[in-house]
Formats: sequence, C-alpha cells, structure tokens
Amino acid sequence: MSVRYGSHVLIGACFVLSLTQTILCVSTKIPKEEEDTTDQDRPGTHRLYFTQTPITTSATPTSECVRCCDPPPASPPYVMYQPIPQVNITILKGEKGGTGQRGSNGKSGKAGGLGPRGPVGLKGSKGDIGEPGNSCKSYYSAFSVGRKKSLHSIDYYQPLIFDTELVNLYGHFNMFSGKFFCYVAGIYFFNLNVHTWNQKETYLHVMKNEEEVVILYAQPSDRSIMQSQSLMLELEEQDQVWVRLFKGERENAVFSDDFDTYVTFNGYLIKAKAET
Repeated sequence: MSVRYGSHVLIGACFVLSLTQTILCVSTKIPKEEEDTTDQDRPGTHRLYFTQTPITTSATPTSECVRCCDPPPASPPYVMYQPIPQVNITILKGEKGGTGQRGSNGKSGKAGGLGPRGPVGLKGSKGDIGEPGNSCKSYYSAFSVGRKKSLHSIDYYQPLIFDTELVNLYGHFNMFSGKFFCYVAGIYFFNLNVHTWNQKETYLHVMKNEEEVVILYAQPSDRSIMQSQSLMLELEEQDQVWVRLFKGERENAVFSDDFDTYVTFNGYLIKAKAET
C-alpha cells in the first residue's frame, strides 16, 4: 500500500514539474520579430533559444529546454571566398587576323606650303604653227598749216590764226581756233616759222594749254628776217598746242602777203604712248 502510494506521488510530481517548465519556456520566449537587436552587441549577454511547441497534457514533454550557459547552436558553415585569377589579355598575343575592309576616304587636309623650285626640265619639241594674229594698230597724227596775211597784235594775248591748210590728218588741227587737239597720247614734234616786219618787234609763244613753253623773238631791225623755233612735247589726250602773240611796249607784228606763205606751223606724232 505504501509503495503504490509513493509511486503515484512520484508520477504526479513529474507531471507538475514538466508542466511548470513548459509554462516557463512559453512565457519567457520572445518572438523573433520583436527581439531587441541591441543586446546582441552587448558583451556578456547570453540568450536562450527555444523551439515552440504547443502546450499539451502529455506526460512526455515535446519541447527542449536550453540553459543560458549552453553554447549557441551551430551556425551554418561559412562560404570560403576563392579568388579568381585576373588575366591581362593585352599581353596575350593571338594569331594574325585577316585583312579588313577598306575604309572610307578621310577629309581633305589643308593645303601645304609652296615647295622649292624644281630643276629645269628638258627642252620640248617644236609646236605647231599658230593662227595669224591681229595686225598691230598704227597711230598717226600730223598737221601743217600756214598764213598768207600779215598780223599786227591789237591785244596783249592774241592767238595766231592760220588760213592755209597744207596737211591736217584726221582733222586734229582746228582751223577756226588755231589750236591742235591731241587725240593720240605720245611724243610730238612741233615747228614754227615766221617772217619779221621791218622796224617792228616779233614776239610769240608756243603754248601748251595755258602754259608758255618756248618763245620766238626778233628785235626791231631795218631788215626783215625768217625766224624759226622747234621743240618736242609729251602730250596726253585733250591737250592743246597753239601760238600766241604778246603785245609789249613796242608794236608786235608778223609779215606775209597774199602771194606767198611766210608763216607756217607744223607738228606730228613721233611715238604713241600705247606703243611703249
């Protein structure tokens, strides 16, 4: 009787102890999502790990109690890093490849500087005869005029007018004004011849436009003489050459008559400016 009673007491005590441990484990377990992660870094801190097991009235406990002094469960094995050797492919020389396709032409570069003069080449062969060219243009201008009437100066400046036309090529000498007009620029030769009057002064100028170029002069004398003056002038187009009488203190005159020509004025082109 005492032995049976003692066995019942022992079984009841084990059941109570198992129930107490189960309740203790369930009440002290912290859910995983609510764990304070700050204690993990705190030194000397130990945690208890439990396996959640539903409470049952079975006599054999299904949960396993872990003490705080027990070592933590083994962590999964670490993955060892294995370094992969790096190969510098630039130092590896492969086989020679085939010829590639021809690329497009690049842009034209800037023009280079002038190179040195090359050597003289060999003499070439004689060429064919060319077509005849235009004939050279010839330039002419000439005149020769005279006066058959005597003239006494009545003004200080009086042009000498001529009444006889000997040569007047292309009409360059104007008989009404007594002036030669230059139509072909170049070098000209001029000549003036007069007959003086007895006891009278002869005083004339060869004029270029309004400029006195040369003088023809004879003093009063008992005899009349032939007096001459010659010169060359370079003229441009529209220049004028003429003869002017000048009246001084004494009477100025040139002699002539209706039968002979005593006064002449001549001029002609020596070389045209266009031919130089």
